[in-house]
Order: sequence, then structure tokens, then C-alpha cells
Amino acid sequence: MKVLITGASGRLGSYVVRELADKHELILTSRRKPPEEISAFNWIHGDLTNFEDCQRAVEGVEAIQHLGAQPWPVDHPEQRAEAEKRGIPFDATFKSNMLGTYYLMQAAVKEGVKVVVMTGSNCALGHGYRISNTPFPIQFLPIDETHLCYPEDTYSYSKRADEDLLASYTRAYGIRTYVTRPAGITPEERRIQMAKHAGSAGGWNTWMWCWVGSEDVASAHRLLMEKADELPPHDVYFLNGNDTTALEPSRELVEKFKPELLPLAEKMVGHQSFLCNEKLKKAVGWEHKTSWRNLR
Repeated sequence: MKVLITGASGRLGSYVVRELADKHELILTSRRKPPEEISAFNWIHGDLTNFEDCQRAVEGVEAIQHLGAQPWPVDHPEQRAEAEKRGIPFDATFKSNMLGTYYLMQAAVKEGVKVVVMTGSNCALGHGYRISNTPFPIQFLPIDETHLCYPEDTYSYSKRADEDLLASYTRAYGIRTYVTRPAGITPEERRIQMAKHAGSAGGWNTWMWCWVGSEDVASAHRLLMEKADELPPHDVYFLNGNDTTALEPSRELVEKFKPELLPLAEKMVGHQSFLCNEKLKKAVGWEHKTSWRNLR
């Protein structure tokens, strides 16, 4: 299968390339040249916010692994100073993640692409990057794909909105579309640091101590693409590890920092993740194989 990988120069790109390279013909696109380890593949310099670039990249491909995105809300009140220091325009998140995905899907329709797998985010829930003083309303634990979403920032909103955008292209044009919601994508070098510096939690973690190995994200994306014909035409999946980044058991964390949630955490055992990945496992037989605990 001829597969386009957007955002190939990003942190996840090389993992997806390695996961697909043996069985598929790969085309890479990104604004920056990809790392040397994957530079031998056909690379098309391009920006998702330029429709002509998207058209050039999509030409002749059968499937798209859409990894490209602005990975944080650059217009967030607490992030704007850092973004300005880096010279990033205030609207970069919305343009890249919304307009960029729209342009890519429009190009995909024109080219007759059959399958699109997109890296969304667990942030679609709205539990992180909150702007108001209101806490994220957790309705049940562990959280699964049926939980309501309450995004407040442009990154979280764009990831949630992109799920609906891809679903609309499935309904309208028959493109099979799948969105993953990874949480804390973690390469091996970071897992080593996690193990080295692990300590007791000092308070409630907004991100609920969720994480996933980079290699495991890549394998999930491959499985969703290769098994698309066995899946619903469109779907969304949480993509996170089975456990947390915390030393304490999950129910103990709730008892210590969020006791009001204890009735929701009664059935949680051990270091069970606060996000449920069972839907993805059942859909394609995915397994989370990496660990940071065995590095301690």
C-alpha cells in the first residue's frame, strides 16, 4: 500500500515509518527535513496549511497516516509568552490542526484515498490546558470514549473537532477514518528518565498520570490502517498504557488527592490507567508492550 505520513519530522514520525516500512511504500511530508534515520524515504517538503502542498503530497497514495499538528495551544494565556519567544503566530494551533486537516482531507477526496488514520489526543476530553477556574468534571472512572468532552483551549478543541471533521468525510465520501487519542507519548529515552526520577506524587495530576510508549502508538496506527475493512467506517480510540506514571496505586491517588471521586474509583486495581484502552484492544488486537517500571 502506498502510504503518506504527515508530520514525518515530528517526534512520532520515525516510529510510524519504522512500523510501516517493511510492508508499505512510504511518502513523507513535513515542514522540516526528517531525521537522518528515515531520510532515505521519499520526502515532500510541505505545509499542511497550504492546499497545493497537500495535493502534491497526497498524489497517488491509498492511505494517510496523519501525524502532523501544532502540539500545544500557542494562544493559551499561559503559553502565549513562550510562543511569542519562539516566533509562533497566535493562530498557529487553529490553522495547523483545523485548516490543515481540512486541506488534507479535501486533497484525499480528490485523490480517492481509502483510509486515513489520525493522531488525535486525549486532550480532546478537555481535562488539560484549562483556562477557566472550573475543574474538569470527571463522570466515571476509568474514562472511556463515551465520556463527554469539555475542551476550553484551541489545541484540545481542534483535536476534538477533527474527530467530527473526519467523521463527516466518512459519511460524505466513504473514506474510512480513525482517530487515536494518545496520552503522553513516551520514547525509550524518556521512559528511562521516568524510571530514574520516579517519586511520590505531590498532588493531583491534571493529566492523570497517563502515558503511552511511542512504539505502541506506531503499532496501533498500523493495525487501524491494515484492519480498516474489519472496523466501523469511522471510530475514535483512546491510546494509552495500561498503567500510570505514578508509584502509588491509582485508587490511593484518588483517596489522597480527589477523595470526592472515590465512589467512581472503587473497582480500580493496582496502577490501572485512568483512561480505558479496551476499545482499541478489542477492535484490532492491540497490546501495550513498553514499560517504564521494568527500568527501575
